[in-house]
Amino acid sequence: MMNINVLRLDHRKKRDARITTHVCLTSRAFGASKTYLSGEEDQKLMKNVEDVVERWGGDFQVEYKKSYMNLIEEWQNNGGEVIHLTMYGSQVQDVIEEIRESPKDKLIVVGGSRVPTKIYKKSDYNVSVTKQPHSEVASLAVFQHMLMDGSEFDLEFDNAVFEVIPTAEGKQVNIHEENKTDDE
Repeated sequence: MMNINVLRLDHRKKRDARITTHVCLTSRAFGASKTYLSGEEDQKLMKNVEDVVERWGGDFQVEYKKSYMNLIEEWQNNGGEVIHLTMYGSQVQDVIEEIRESPKDKLIVVGGSRVPTKIYKKSDYNVSVTKQPHSEVASLAVFQHMLMDGSEFDLEFDNAVFEVIPTAEGKQVNIHEENKTDDE
């Protein structure tokens, strides 16, 4: 399985807490192993995401990086590739197969406020998920879905306390008592 990480640029605590949380949860649910946050450090947000992982399983991590450019350069120096999601890039349907077939670790970059030109220049791919402005969460979900070729629907999250059982009506949740911690 490919190693997928996500970098959320320019997080602002007061303005972006909800959307950045959704970036983290989406990246996790769709198969990423880690989300890096840049911008303002937000321990509360990171703790909230870690709490979700404790309850819903897996080994997903969230980490703050003061310098996103250092992370990008380190990623590429270690043989990984950087995919920047933007409405100004190559259309996802035209490049997804090439990206999927590459054995390189993936760092998917999603913006916050205005994305600096250096991100466009440094990225291995600038990928457009539609040519219209919309949410970075939507772009991330569509891109990861296409990258995973739908296999994210079958992901298993080890050590989950809660597990949703899909049903046509109602809500069914298995509770795995053996995975509960003393805090729950």
